[in-house]
Formats: sequence, C-alpha cells, structure tokens
Amino acid sequence: MISALAQWSPRRWAVGVLAAVATVLVIAVPTAMIPTPIFGRTVPPTAWSWPVLILTSVLSGLILATYVRAPEVGAPDSGDPTGRRRGALGGLLTFFAVGCPVCNKLALLALGYAGALRWFAPVQPYLAVLGVALLAWALRVRLRGQVMCPVPSRSAVS
Repeated sequence: MISALAQWSPRRWAVGVLAAVATVLVIAVPTAMIPTPIFGRTVPPTAWSWPVLILTSVLSGLILATYVRAPEVGAPDSGDPTGRRRGALGGLLTFFAVGCPVCNKLALLALGYAGALRWFAPVQPYLAVLGVALLAWALRVRLRGQVMCPVPSRSAVS
C-alpha cells in the first residue's frame, strides 16, 4: 500500500486533502460536533468521537483520491464494486457513530428517548470501529488494485 501511495501525483494528494476536509465538515456540522446555529446536540460528543471522525476523514480522502486520474497515467479502477459499497457504508456508520444518540431520528423513532440513550448510545463505539474497518478495507482494495493492475502510460501504448 505504501508503494501505491508513493506513486501518487500532487494532484491526487490535493484531492485527498480536500476530500478529507469536506468529510469532516459533512459529518461534523449536521452531528453538531462543530456548533452551528442550525444544528443542536443534547448529548455532548464522546471522547472518541473526534479521533474517529479524523481517522474516517483521512481514510475517506485517500479513497476518493484513488479515483483521480493522473495526467500521464490512467488511474486504475479495481473493478470491485464491493470496495465502493463498503467504503460508503463505512462513512455512513461513522456518521451514526459520532452523532448524538437522541438526535438520530431513526433511533429516536425506533427506541424513544430513553431507549436511544440506553440501547443505541452503547452501540455507537462498535459502529465507529466497524465504519473505520470498512473504510480501511475499501482503501486496501483500491490501493491493491493500483499496484497489481497498473495502467501503462500513454507513450508505452502508442
């Protein structure tokens, strides 16, 4: 995986950084980890919420950067749709994991206020671990495809 990352162009790294920052904002603003006048939070974030969010954003940024084509070499597509699905599922699980348990409308409707605190809140750390694991697995699939099935440069094809 390190050899795949070493081959990346500055353009890919820039997209990865921008995607990581966007991921933090897309998750942290609606879950009220970043306070705004639009969204509120009745239960404060847990101690592990920010580290999980940062790790998720880094992994998400790297995954998104694997889809950027380098100007001189075509970026390979692993052709494995499971990597895409699991990466998206990992991001969604992190969203539910770091969010306020009673602000989650699905948990609130299914379990009520007390049930969300009693049953959903203790599950959130497991959702966080599962979400990060799925993102790491998706990144591994994408980077392995880049190394195992490199696309030849345009000059070598001509």
